Amino acid sequence: MATTLSPAQAGLTLATPTAYTDEPRLHQALTLLRRQAPVHHVQAPGYTPFWAITRHADILTIERDPAQWLSAPRPVLRTADLDAALHTRNTRGNAFRSIVHMDGPEHRALRAIAADWFRPKAMRALETRIRHLAQRHVTAMADHGGTCDFARQTAAHYPLYAILTLLGLPESDFPRMLHLTQQLFGQHDQDTGRGTGTPDDHTSVLEDLFAYFRDLTAHRRTHPTGDLASQIANARIDGRHLDDALAISYYVLIATAGHDTTSSTIAGGLEALIRHPAELRRLRHDPTLLTTATEEMIRWVTPVKSFMRTAATDTHLNGTPIRKGEAVLLSYPSANRDEDVFTDPFRFDITRDPNKHLAFGHGAHFCLGATLARMEIRALFAELIPRLTHVELDGEPAWTATTFVGGLKRLPIRYTLT
Repeated sequence: MATTLSPAQAGLTLATPTAYTDEPRLHQALTLLRRQAPVHHVQAPGYTPFWAITRHADILTIERDPAQWLSAPRPVLRTADLDAALHTRNTRGNAFRSIVHMDGPEHRALRAIAADWFRPKAMRALETRIRHLAQRHVTAMADHGGTCDFARQTAAHYPLYAILTLLGLPESDFPRMLHLTQQLFGQHDQDTGRGTGTPDDHTSVLEDLFAYFRDLTAHRRTHPTGDLASQIANARIDGRHLDDALAISYYVLIATAGHDTTSSTIAGGLEALIRHPAELRRLRHDPTLLTTATEEMIRWVTPVKSFMRTAATDTHLNGTPIRKGEAVLLSYPSANRDEDVFTDPFRFDITRDPNKHLAFGHGAHFCLGATLARMEIRALFAELIPRLTHVELDGEPAWTATTFVGGLKRLPIRYTLT
């Protein structure tokens, strides 16, 4: 892929939220980094410096060694001002601290609280509910008269209903959760962020989420109902309940990451099928391809753009020295287009197998909800594809400005459903 960018310019895209709204620009930069500077030091205005890690093999090396590459204190890329604001908030005892911030025994103990709810056996028990939700949302598409914004009207709501039903939240609260989630992950986006995306705007979203889930924790401890929220509220480690901040952080992680990533994949998956009509025809003619198609949609979209790790000791990565305390950014969109791993990585291929994408991470921090996400994607397209006799874009898609989690925020389509 030809480019006139320098590695320094390419590295800056990783700290530029709007770069993720322009996929050709983003992948031009990532391809250059993989080829010329796979471990590249980035000094972006407004950010504490970090190393950009863009090759699949190097990201695997880091993910496989959580003792050397720590999640704390900087698990995601944030501006220096937001890091400082969150540090101040944390010192007041109101920290947002979930399993993505933890390693070692603490991580294992917290992760175990909800792990059984996301294992394949538990997911099979949810299959009927997920199928009904898929049918409900595809039927709603039929009621829109042949046009809709698929990202906003279908993809954003369907996985939200699934994860919040699992938590046990009332359906009347679902729109509020959707709004807060979009504000949390789309803080840099003019359409989804709160205010102008300042640190105060971000922390105010966290405050609203904490207020909601603080009340939920108290209620579930006195009136447990057998749902996942009750499991978290009444879990004990070393004989004690989780403190409010830990319990609330757990809810926030599941309620937000548990749906926003899947909704991005569903919207991006349909957009990919529209732009690659031969793949849509293959899937329509052979529904057994849905399993590999789902994995390709996940690779193609890669809704989690990055995580950060911090070196526990002085070390080397791919021949580059990295000092204790320095942070690395793991670029998952780059890993999932790595030419050393994927044949023709910029081709959308619903039969791709094997598909060694890293969209769910790897190792100890492998996505807790991966099985649920795959089930939701398969169920939605299993319901939609047989009924979708025609589909085309009805305007320009638009992506969320982000450096963490995101995807399409608008996907206007025109379609015919049977």
